[in-house]
Amino acid sequence: MSDLRKVSSNPHIRAKDTTAKIMLTVVVALLPATLFGIYNFGLRALLIIAISVATTVLTEYLFEKICKKKNTTGDFSAVVTGLLLALNLPVSVPWWIPVIGGVFAILVVKMLFGGLGQNFMNPALAGRCFLLLSFPSIMTNFECDAYTGATPLAAIRAGEGVMVRDMIIGRTAGTIGETSMIAIVIGACILILAGVIDLKVPGSYLASFAVFVALFATLSGRTVSAPYISAQLAGGGLMLGAFFMATDYVTRPVTKKGQYVFGIFLGFLTAVFRIFGASAEGVSYAIIIGNLLVPLIEKATMPKCFGRGGERS
Repeated sequence: MSDLRKVSSNPHIRAKDTTAKIMLTVVVALLPATLFGIYNFGLRALLIIAISVATTVLTEYLFEKICKKKNTTGDFSAVVTGLLLALNLPVSVPWWIPVIGGVFAILVVKMLFGGLGQNFMNPALAGRCFLLLSFPSIMTNFECDAYTGATPLAAIRAGEGVMVRDMIIGRTAGTIGETSMIAIVIGACILILAGVIDLKVPGSYLASFAVFVALFATLSGRTVSAPYISAQLAGGGLMLGAFFMATDYVTRPVTKKGQYVFGIFLGFLTAVFRIFGASAEGVSYAIIIGNLLVPLIEKATMPKCFGRGGERS
């Protein structure tokens, strides 16, 4: 009887799916981008991914072992965090970068706040932002054996032309998992068909981003065209962030209206960062800031109750 009264940490989903099953589905959905990243950048990408995943899993295991808590590495959430962190890293980073980022993501952002369901921001993105602030030169160095030029977004910012087709396929410089729009969309389709995510957040994110980036680019005196908007959508970590990180159950709003507001806010903020910011990117910081504002968004969009003490019709 005591087991029936036990309440586990969120996210709470009224379905037969378990957290482990959902996380495994996310891992499978990330495989197209992961495999393409290894193909695109070589075996060093595989090494970075392996180190990142091993670090996140080991950090969670050791923390729970030291604190004498139940081992939760079997829910695969640490694997997802490590994989997402690795896919957001340049292939040229030294081996200790994913170690530091993985420890920060799991220990500081996740476990110290209570573990899965208690973190106030996406751990993988928090780890990446921590690394960007701590080691900016390393984290923005995208030169490798395969590519020596600037990333497409940096080229666009400099007024240079880019090949949108190459950006869609993935034959460009960038982080390990963000280059191929096709691979990311295939993974997103897996998540949608499996019922793990829907299009409320990513749809409103991408649509509002396209509108705001066109508006802000026009205000800044830039020439806006269909290829320009397409390149902005396909470039950087926008697609990976929209489908795999902005949709995180724990750090997104739970209300339907809140999810639309959240997505529109992310689109607005990402467009501001890309057009007016010092960096050509902006997805990571936009999602992190959005995560921090989720309690306010939920408070403003929570459905009003009826009945005694509620709103009177």
